[in-house]
Amino acid sequence: MRVVVLYQRYIVGGFAQEECLMVGCLALNASFEPLTMVPLRRALRLVIDGKAEIVEADFDRVVRSERLTLPRPAVIRLMRFIHVPRRFRRQVTNTFLFARDRYRCQYCGRLQIELKPRESLTRDHLIPLSRGGANDWTNVVTACSPCNTRKANSLPSEIGMHPTHAPVEPHFVHLSWAVRRLTPTQAKYIRIFYGEETLHHLEDLENRHPNHGVHQVG
Repeated sequence: MRVVVLYQRYIVGGFAQEECLMVGCLALNASFEPLTMVPLRRALRLVIDGKAEIVEADFDRVVRSERLTLPRPAVIRLMRFIHVPRRFRRQVTNTFLFARDRYRCQYCGRLQIELKPRESLTRDHLIPLSRGGANDWTNVVTACSPCNTRKANSLPSEIGMHPTHAPVEPHFVHLSWAVRRLTPTQAKYIRIFYGEETLHHLEDLENRHPNHGVHQVG
C-alpha cells in the first residue's frame, strides 16, 4: 500500500484546493501513558499494520490512500506495551535547566523578566567544578548573574546561599517533548499522566519559541 498523505480541502475562488498538512501525532503506550510525538506517516503506518489504534482524531481532516480514507490521527495507542525508562538522561543544557527551574533564580527568587538589562540567567554548580562537583542535574541550578558571581567557588553552606528547591533530574517527558507544540487534545493525556506541572514546563518552553512548530531538543 502506498504511504498516505494528509490533505485539508478548502475553497479558493470557487475551486476546491487541497493543502498538505504533515503534522505530528501523540503516541501512547498500551497503558495509555504518553510516549512521544511521531510523524504522521509513521503513525498511519503503525495503524495500518495493526500495531496501533487511533484514540483521538480530527474528523475534519482526512488521509487517503488507494484503499483507505481515515480521519487524521491526533493520538494513537500502541497495541503492545513497551518498556520505557522513567529517567531519560541527557546532557544538561541551559534551555532545559532554566525551564526546570521555571526561569527563576534559585537564590534570590527573581524571574528572568525581573532582571536588569545587563543581568542574565546562568548555570550555577552547587559544588563547583573546581572542587570536584559534577555537571549533572542534581548539582546545577539556575542563578542570576549577580548571585552566581557572589557565590563564586563557594559551597552553599560556606556562604549561606541555598537554592529554593533541591535540584532534581527532570522526568524524561520534560526533555523529550520540550519545545513541542501540543494540541489541547494531546495535552489532555500529558495532564492525566504527569499533571499540570509538566504542562507548565512545556508551556514555558513553547512561549519562549512562539514562531516555531515542532523542534529538535538539544
